Amino acid sequence: MSKSNLKHLETIKQNLEQSNTLTEEEKSDSFKRIEEWYREDKAWEALMSELSELSPKVKSILAEIGLV
Repeated sequence: MSKSNLKHLETIKQNLEQSNTLTEEEKSDSFKRIEEWYREDKAWEALMSELSELSPKVKSILAEIGLV
């Protein structure tokens, strides 16, 4: 995994964790997908798409940090 992708993952995780709009379940589901993606080394676009499908709130957070 490239350093830039790893940095993006950390940024996403931090922003999801700090979110006041996501439920604990949405956060947990997001973290599980990130961990799964990291293990399987999926394409970046696939991860962004999967995370965006979890909740409109997740997509909003990704947009706020400039990733979608």
